[in-house]
Amino acid sequence: MSAPSKKAFPLRLDPALFVAVERCAAADFRSANAEIEVLLREALAKRGVKVGVSETPKRGRPPKEI
Repeated sequence: MSAPSKKAFPLRLDPALFVAVERCAAADFRSANAEIEVLLREALAKRGVKVGVSETPKRGRPPKEI
């Protein structure tokens, strides 16, 4: 089994803040987790911090070797 593609960690948020994130996520058809990631990237970009995008592992069966 391969390692997870994303770092998991507990995050404690004010309940009202989480409700606002969920509203924004629903409006953008995203999960709350994906919305938090987008918001963090936007905030870091605004501060001039460059964040690369990690390569996501390919899904499905590997191609057959000939």
